[in-house]
Amino acid sequence: MNKIEELKLERDGLDIKADIARFAKEGWDCISEDDITRLKWYGLFLRKPTPGFFMLRVRIPNGYVPSYQLKALAHIAGRFGNGQIDITTRQQVQLRHLKIDDVPAVFDLMDAVGLTSIQTGMDNVRNIMGCPVGGLHPKESLNASPVIEAMNEYFLGNREFSNLPRKFNIAVTGCPDSCIHTETQDLALVPASREEDGETVYGFNLLVGGKIGSGGYRIASPLDVFVKPDEAVDVSAGVVALYRDYGYRDVRTRNRLAFLIEDWGEKKFREMLVRTLGRDLSPAGEDLRNDHENTHIGIYRQKQPSMNYVGMKVPVGRMDHTRMEKLAVLAEKYGNGEVRLSPANSVIVPNISDKKLGDFLEEPLLKEFDYNPNALIKGLVSCVGKDYCGMATIETKGTAMEVAKKLEKKLDGIRPITMNWSGCPAGCGNHLVADVGLIGKRARVDGKTVDAVDVFVGGRSGKYPAPALKILEDIPCDKLPDVLAQILPYHAREKMHPVEKLQKEKKPNAGSRPNRSSSAPVNKANADAPSRLHATDPALSN
Repeated sequence: MNKIEELKLERDGLDIKADIARFAKEGWDCISEDDITRLKWYGLFLRKPTPGFFMLRVRIPNGYVPSYQLKALAHIAGRFGNGQIDITTRQQVQLRHLKIDDVPAVFDLMDAVGLTSIQTGMDNVRNIMGCPVGGLHPKESLNASPVIEAMNEYFLGNREFSNLPRKFNIAVTGCPDSCIHTETQDLALVPASREEDGETVYGFNLLVGGKIGSGGYRIASPLDVFVKPDEAVDVSAGVVALYRDYGYRDVRTRNRLAFLIEDWGEKKFREMLVRTLGRDLSPAGEDLRNDHENTHIGIYRQKQPSMNYVGMKVPVGRMDHTRMEKLAVLAEKYGNGEVRLSPANSVIVPNISDKKLGDFLEEPLLKEFDYNPNALIKGLVSCVGKDYCGMATIETKGTAMEVAKKLEKKLDGIRPITMNWSGCPAGCGNHLVADVGLIGKRARVDGKTVDAVDVFVGGRSGKYPAPALKILEDIPCDKLPDVLAQILPYHAREKMHPVEKLQKEKKPNAGSRPNRSSSAPVNKANADAPSRLHATDPALSN
């Protein structure tokens, strides 16, 4: 049994809240190592780069956050932190430089506006993701937001699921645009339909066992299960219960659901789910996702007449508290006070009427948070990096922006492209699902140790997901703009061709597994996935 499992047997992580007031009086250096770990159940992380200061991760289900909550977060960041706020790839926010002395007051302010940080770290059901424009998208098959709300209410604080073998990520969406990387989730519910009694029923197909990070990237497998919206919580709880009871608890790097799926296979896991639920499950329906990805950055018509939503890019996902306050004010002035966070490091203001749209687009904040950014900035995503994360090996956010700006000067007219940065193998920047993925490292180059990256290309989300392929290693960050300037034009020309070819050659059935066989190693790319850039390509031979 590993140390974390011993810690969890001694005491449930959720019990740590009762001790926070005492910690605030005694000081951070009096907190035991075990309790430092337990504080992660409440979203408090003591990071090595900032000793004595905590990061607070706030749970934002579906990325939906009203303006009054944004104002509260801005106030907390400005008064108790260093004023910086990061939007994460799980649609949450992270606040920096909080002292344990101030945490009780911070929690009181959050409670007053309905915010919580519970279960944003360690071995439980993490923030549940969803399409950030759920209920607005004219072509969504169903609005999954009520399902996410019910699921969040069920799992939040539920001690039946507060001690899992490892973290458990869930995404639920009715969006056709593959906007939340469902293939990376432990459990994903994606839009689907079935014919029942001569009528079309809309619901979800289930994908299981996806992950990025420890042990490599595994694309979630179709489970050949269709669930209706009113069945989603029950079936999801059954999946999590199976993982809780049968998932591995020995080596932390092999404890995710993916490893249980690999050993059991989807057929056995489905049979066990039927046994757990005590009823049969419908076979998968027709997958209603498009072949392409859309992150909803730009100006879009809503399904509501005369209403629009505007998706704005927050460069590498970081803003200060004053800009968050301004964003909340704009949402109240031009919309109905709603703001939605996207995993693409962007924010969305919905419900802007045709009459107000022009004035909204002229607001000064939209010069910083652009609704029509250039092709490189639009698809740029970054993890936190070593400024605040002890696992990261390089500084990512600033480097990502610098590289993107230099590339913009070198390249003219490039098509939109996703470029994701991760500072370490944990892969929080989702680098393996991007057109271009970059993972930070320290490398010896010309006798010196420098910040460097490995370069991956060809990652793809959606109905035909594909893992990015590593083509280059140990590229110094200061040389990266010149290297990428040779790669990106080729990739932008060719990126759509492989999927079109795949559609013609192989059209998988609803319950099939186009990406991998159950016997394949966890981190092995499957030959049936859409083709990607290869190191043997003439364009890369030099």
